[in-house]
Amino acid sequence: MSNIPETGRTQRVQIRLIVIQVLVFSLLLTLGGRLWYLQIRNGQEYSDEAKNNHVQQVVQPAARGSILDARGVPLADNETRLVVSASRTELLKMDDDGKAVLTRLAGVLDMKPQDVFDKVRLCDAKTPQPCWNGSPYQPIPVTDEATTQQALTIRERAEDFPGITAEPTAVRRYPAPGKANTAQVLGYLSPVTDEEITKAQDSDSPYLRSDMVGRSGLERTYDKELRGKAGVTRYEVDNLGRVIGQAKNDEAEAGASVVTSIDARVQAVAEYELNDAMKKARLEFDHNTGENYKADSGAVVVMEAKTGRVVAMASLPNYDPNSWVGGISAKDYAELTGKKSNFPLLNRAIQGQAAPGSIFKVISSTAAVNAGYPFDGHYPCPSSYSIGGQTFTNYESQGYGDITIGRALEVSCDTVYYGIAHKEWLKDGGNNPKKHPKDWFYKTAHQFGLGKETGIDLPNEVSGRVPDREWKKNFAKANHDAWCKQGKKDGTYVEKIAYENCLEGDRMRAGDSVNYSIGQGDTLVTPIQMATIYAAISNGGTLYDPTVGKAIVSGDGKTVQAIAPESHGKLPFTKKTRDEIDEALAGVATRGSAAWRFGGWPQDKIPMHAKTGTAEVYGKQTTSWFATYTKDYSIVMTISQGGTGSGASGPAVRNIYNALYGLDATGKQDLKKALLPTPQKGLPKIRTDGTIDAPTIKPYHPASEKPAAEQTLAAVLGRRD
Repeated sequence: MSNIPETGRTQRVQIRLIVIQVLVFSLLLTLGGRLWYLQIRNGQEYSDEAKNNHVQQVVQPAARGSILDARGVPLADNETRLVVSASRTELLKMDDDGKAVLTRLAGVLDMKPQDVFDKVRLCDAKTPQPCWNGSPYQPIPVTDEATTQQALTIRERAEDFPGITAEPTAVRRYPAPGKANTAQVLGYLSPVTDEEITKAQDSDSPYLRSDMVGRSGLERTYDKELRGKAGVTRYEVDNLGRVIGQAKNDEAEAGASVVTSIDARVQAVAEYELNDAMKKARLEFDHNTGENYKADSGAVVVMEAKTGRVVAMASLPNYDPNSWVGGISAKDYAELTGKKSNFPLLNRAIQGQAAPGSIFKVISSTAAVNAGYPFDGHYPCPSSYSIGGQTFTNYESQGYGDITIGRALEVSCDTVYYGIAHKEWLKDGGNNPKKHPKDWFYKTAHQFGLGKETGIDLPNEVSGRVPDREWKKNFAKANHDAWCKQGKKDGTYVEKIAYENCLEGDRMRAGDSVNYSIGQGDTLVTPIQMATIYAAISNGGTLYDPTVGKAIVSGDGKTVQAIAPESHGKLPFTKKTRDEIDEALAGVATRGSAAWRFGGWPQDKIPMHAKTGTAEVYGKQTTSWFATYTKDYSIVMTISQGGTGSGASGPAVRNIYNALYGLDATGKQDLKKALLPTPQKGLPKIRTDGTIDAPTIKPYHPASEKPAAEQTLAAVLGRRD
């Protein structure tokens, strides 16, 4: 008898068949599910991706917006130039990495081959300028000054110049209207980097590889608004790359224009007068050092007193921002950044720090009143003040007897402030300070806004320094070991100071306090801080955030976004104290240390208020400060190693005011010659096509030099503080 069933299958075979059937059905089910997922669930997504595989994009960079002065005069705009660029990606495909092509290109452009090689190499930590710090996949500009013939040669002989393009391109231009350079305020552009592209890719303002980015000044602050939005044209192509239709077109949106509060005419005056003051200072002999003043750098700020808007801001040495357009040369880069350059890229109006000297006394006067010393009280003003074995002298060692704080401001009497500061130091415990000392002088400086940024709409502002007890402790902790290593009890001056600091560098000593009260010692301020403070005294006590941007106007001119002035605090005095300081500062200009610089000034029509400052710096010549205000403007000028405040900076500040108000040397006013007798309120006229109506301006021509007789009289009067 056989046990084989009629089907001929054993039970074992039957089981195997069932397993195979299950596997087949499972695979079919999985495949069906996957097809459903791909074609139905995510079908549209993959369909779109498939279509995009046959779409090529062409990017049209947006025209960068202009930077305009308060009347619409372009400070930065664009012009069309013939730009020759090299594609690094194409060059690297060649056997010699494109050296032969670049050598031929150098011959056409009348350049040295090495200069062209340097232009297209990538920047890194070991590669000096010139080099390319943008994306390596972006065409690299070799020159933006190609002639028509050079461009035609490159295009007609395309087979000799693979990877090279020569096309008309809009490039940045800094026209310097009326010779108003405005370099540090405007800033400059350089190519976007891969790191920046990656960082901004998910933001509301992503970068394109072709973008140029603001690196300093207004170009950086308002980069997003100025850059606009690039246009993208998408073409459908077949598998051979032939265009078969246009898919979608996003029009480019031109960048917005930034209208500033800068007046190009006043800017030109400020730059000229600062430069002229520094030139004249270098002709003056410094009896302390036995050589002429170096006057190596300087800054001036002209600010609207009631709004904090900056009308002019000059910093020397300066530079030509056009040198960055199209890539900076090795020579220009070295001149801007080398050890002998004196760093012209610095905006010394917001980044230059120095001891303020006597212009700080408005703060000390307020501190004294708040500490309980009547403004109209009488305080001794001897020629010197002694603490222990150390003697602190008045400037030029002149004494005035018993005087008020107001009179001390007028004649800049140091010893009045020495005496009050010393008393306050003793009240706070002297060398054994109380647990909670009043520290009126330090507290008041912070309330005036010192020791922190003003908030101006320019990048990289520095904060200055108020050397209070906390700063002393932190500074001593950081430098204690170095002081102890360097210090010698009977060594040089520097070694003796280091020795004392090693023993008690964290202690607020009497000498620190009295020096601080007249703006000396470790105190550091910036010109923009002092301009903000003097503007606040003028307007009654409101500290405004200084602003350069006034409005943002869209590329089509249809949208205007005003930038309103904002306040960051009030000065810590009563109206009575403010008015007393105001009167004293008017006295400085009429009968005090600045009177010889304001002879003939129409004080009854345009009240002038001023304070001179001459700050002593160890190892250097004195720093000149001149701080002033009217009801309309605050002007502060400083010159490093320039001499006295009224001697070096005074004439230049007077000339700026003369230009603003249309005054001649005798104080007679001609409003037809006045550049800005009252601050500019409105915005420039915007045409229907979005362009802005801009007046033309002429270069500044200063008044003739003073006659010899007047110069002799000034010498007789002397140069005080």
